[in-house]
Amino acid sequence: MSHGVEEPSGGGGILSNKLFWLGVGIATFVIIGFLLPTPQSLIDIVRDNGFAKQMMDWGIAHDAQEAADKTMIVLGIIPMAIIFFATEAIPIGLTGILMPILAYFLELLPRKMIGKTFAGDAPMFLLGVLAMGVVVVDVGLHKRLATWILGWTRGFLMPVFVLCISMAIIGSFISAHAMCAFMTPVMMAVYFGAVAANSPTGEIKHDPALAKFLLFALCFSLNVGGVGSPAAGGRNVIMMGFWSGYDVPMDFFTWMKYGFPMVPILGLVVALYMVLFFSKRIQVKNLTPGLDAIKDETSKMGRMKYQEYVTLGMLILILALWILGGEELGLGGPALLALLIPVLFRVTEWRKILGGISWDAWFMYCGALTLGALLKDSGAALWLAQTVLKILSYVGITQGVGLWVGLSTFSGIMTNFMSDAGTTALLGPIVIPMGIMTGHVAEPWASGMAVAFATSFAHFLIVGTPNNAIVYGLGTYPDTGERAIHPMDFLKYGFLLWVISLVAVWILAFFGTFQLFGFPEGIQDTAQQVLQSGAAK
Repeated sequence: MSHGVEEPSGGGGILSNKLFWLGVGIATFVIIGFLLPTPQSLIDIVRDNGFAKQMMDWGIAHDAQEAADKTMIVLGIIPMAIIFFATEAIPIGLTGILMPILAYFLELLPRKMIGKTFAGDAPMFLLGVLAMGVVVVDVGLHKRLATWILGWTRGFLMPVFVLCISMAIIGSFISAHAMCAFMTPVMMAVYFGAVAANSPTGEIKHDPALAKFLLFALCFSLNVGGVGSPAAGGRNVIMMGFWSGYDVPMDFFTWMKYGFPMVPILGLVVALYMVLFFSKRIQVKNLTPGLDAIKDETSKMGRMKYQEYVTLGMLILILALWILGGEELGLGGPALLALLIPVLFRVTEWRKILGGISWDAWFMYCGALTLGALLKDSGAALWLAQTVLKILSYVGITQGVGLWVGLSTFSGIMTNFMSDAGTTALLGPIVIPMGIMTGHVAEPWASGMAVAFATSFAHFLIVGTPNNAIVYGLGTYPDTGERAIHPMDFLKYGFLLWVISLVAVWILAFFGTFQLFGFPEGIQDTAQQVLQSGAAK
């Protein structure tokens, strides 16, 4: 029986020339990091905002000029990393490892700090989530999940629309990363059942376009759900903390008033986008056989067995710990139970878990965290932010909708390179005072939400969010184990949706919920008084 996966034509060309892109990435890094002169504006920011002093205290720079030169090296790493991640000039896991290696040997951070960026709470969280996906598939629980969520749908369009809208809504309230880990195997099971039914001779004829379609529909829907409530992610809570510092706090349900009405619409937007732009290349446009096959397999499984009960209990326990544990437990500790519980309770073998984890995706994400720390602690991110904000002022985008559009666009770009929480933490202290100083009645809530909403749209780079890393790592063909997604696919499938998502927020929020619900009287005056007194907490 043949199980070959044939990629559609057009996958070669210049993008497949690994040696060429390796040279382009290295040349870009050398030119920006070592040959171009360091701008005076960068030297000023590094010196005046304490980055130079910090580097001197760390012993990695002797003066402001040397500190700014280190920041230029960081700015050179960014495009090189993007090129390597997108083209796989070297394996993406190796690109991830390259980030701390450069930080070590070029002394861009203290060596003890580099290790922490590469092995903190977030990497442990992703490791546990990837293990979750392995265990769910091993015990067959993904088939029951598919039956529960999509089993009643038929055809092609109905399952896709139900998937996108339901995942966007669910992603507003519980961990989108966990749902991504649970549902990625479900998508591949539905896919395999559909293509198997379309291969009557017994020779599996794969449809790579359908596999990518289903995986990206899942991933993007969970991404856009992040605007819905503070429970959707740390970025929203971080922004709420900044508002509290100016005595204009926002509660949970007030956030939902502005954000949640957009969620089902954004889920619908994702579904329409995927159907209109990417369904033409799909050969198998009937998911009913796949859904029916899974329902048949589920019925043959009979009642839930011991292994499934343990796995389901483990998932519920981890979700509860994420929700109730708060900052004390973090996300990584509870997630690591997915490595421990299946082995202790004899659900899945230890070697099978280790063999099923996508270490490439894990190393890639760890490297992205190191890159984010380099951006933040070197002053590179602050310089980029202030440079963009100056450009906005030059073109007259200084308040109201124009400012919100500019801020959301920049934060949407940044969140594809840094974590959403890191982007919000970086931009919040800058954009909130800026919004207050405009005197607009919607400030500082409007500017803050413009930034936080846009950080949900990490669609076009594989390093943008754990959701992307999870579908990449777990999205494998059941028969061959080959990956269904390539890193460049994120740019191909995600960039236009990133633009559409931003435009949707501009319309639905800036001209929709912001205008419909208005803003509490006096929040601008209160924040203005705190800003003038210099007492922001």
